[in-house]
Amino acid sequence: MQPVHFETRYCSSLVKILQKTEPTEAEPFQRFSALRGERFSFQLAYRSDQRIENLSVKVRSKLKGIRVRSVESVPVRFLAATLDEDVITREPGLIPDLLAELPERDFTVPPKLWRALWITVPVPRNCKAGTYDIALELDLDGGEKINTKPFRLEVLNATLPEQKLIRTEWFHSDSLATYYNVPVFSEEYWYLVEVFMKNAAEHGINMILTPIFTPPLDTEIGGERPTVQLVGVRKNGAEYEFDFDRLARWIALAESAGIRYFEISHLFTQWGAAFTPKIMAEVNGEEKRIFGWDVKSDSAKYRAFLKALLPELTVFFQEAGIADRVYFHTSDEPSEEGLATYSAAAELLRTYTKEFKHIDALSEFDFYERGLVDIPIPVISKVEEFIRNGLKHPWTYYCCCPETGTSNRFLYSTSARTRILGALFHRFGIEGFLHWGFNFYFSRLSRYPIDPYQTTDAGYAFPSGDPFLVYPGDDCNALDSIRHELLFDALQDQRALQLLEEKIGAKAVRTMLDKASGSAMTMTNYPRGEKAMLKLRSDINRKLKS
Repeated sequence: MQPVHFETRYCSSLVKILQKTEPTEAEPFQRFSALRGERFSFQLAYRSDQRIENLSVKVRSKLKGIRVRSVESVPVRFLAATLDEDVITREPGLIPDLLAELPERDFTVPPKLWRALWITVPVPRNCKAGTYDIALELDLDGGEKINTKPFRLEVLNATLPEQKLIRTEWFHSDSLATYYNVPVFSEEYWYLVEVFMKNAAEHGINMILTPIFTPPLDTEIGGERPTVQLVGVRKNGAEYEFDFDRLARWIALAESAGIRYFEISHLFTQWGAAFTPKIMAEVNGEEKRIFGWDVKSDSAKYRAFLKALLPELTVFFQEAGIADRVYFHTSDEPSEEGLATYSAAAELLRTYTKEFKHIDALSEFDFYERGLVDIPIPVISKVEEFIRNGLKHPWTYYCCCPETGTSNRFLYSTSARTRILGALFHRFGIEGFLHWGFNFYFSRLSRYPIDPYQTTDAGYAFPSGDPFLVYPGDDCNALDSIRHELLFDALQDQRALQLLEEKIGAKAVRTMLDKASGSAMTMTNYPRGEKAMLKLRSDINRKLKS
């Protein structure tokens, strides 16, 4: 047998290594810097000229807790109708995204394909400043060993501050129950919820969509999603009784995971608040649906229901000690055509929840001017308009749109396009970010479940990568994606800029960001590509070090 020819090279986390394409880097990536308390990631790209039946990997470094995962490719079947230049492909194909745990045996390396290992270094908050070597020992089939040259990570004498941004990625517990085929509210269900909540919190997601009733989101008119209603309802004639035990368990799990804020699922249907959400109740000893698509949002019986529920829910949140961290939704993305029904629904909700904050994804400034919502969440391409018009505490979101021009997390986007979000947050003082898909494993409008390892577009509905950030592992664990890690890196960039602003002032930081963008930084004008993104973060670290 001929000796194995095995190539390796370090790459930054901002390279998506395609199997049949020679990796290109902005420059040889052999060293970088990080702050204390930061989670730093880089990659080792590799290619063998022969099949290797079992590759094993060991890490050699004085830094502890270093994690190595395999970067796996997933299908990209559906791209946006319009593409700009900030993408890595314009055609369907396989794109690296899934970060899989390395198996203890049978980690096969196919011949003549570029693959990668994702190396994550958690820098302790009390780490001594200095330069640390990180080397990998690769054992090829238990015989030949390859020792990589050390990657050098300089830990600076500065500590990453705590995250201030409120971030929510909508958490779909019905997707978990459906994918793993476990009954909702079984112990298996609660275990899955806890595992995926912890994963979310570990990536800077500190607000969670809380389904007091089954969320009326991405549901076909007349259709239903699996019931995940946390508030128990008993109907006795015209009277209602409520049970908050499951809601209390949800809150306890979230807080133990590290989640601080609670986003109450929408109390009216999507795109205008015309109807009521699916609500189940015990009626004469039998569980029945008492509200849904067949009940209009302004019906007298729904008004009576909310009048009974919301004062009791308010007391529950107060006694739980979270009232100042609860946010209510009326309806998602109302349009001008739905202004009348949305206005009436928002007014009804606020009647009973005046002491709480109210948020909704809406991109018409007129809705905010009318006082219909405390915190509007405009799409990223419109948030600057809201700021110019006087919005003091801006939030924003993106999703399947905009397709071009702005940051996004589509699978085929460049990694830098995803990661630049943190710098944009800092530049525009963004205080909250929302996205609809942490783990949506259904088709569009929830018509049928999908296999997220094969379908990354909700059934040719949204650009690949839009519906979820995590994959459901075989052992009921949440498997990360490259995009999940990039978004956390973006939040770390924002926190580093926050620290830098404390040192050199807001004006100097704005000047630096504008210079890096070539002119004034906007949501569509920002540093693009690996080289520019690495230089920006390197400049931030250099100024923090000096």
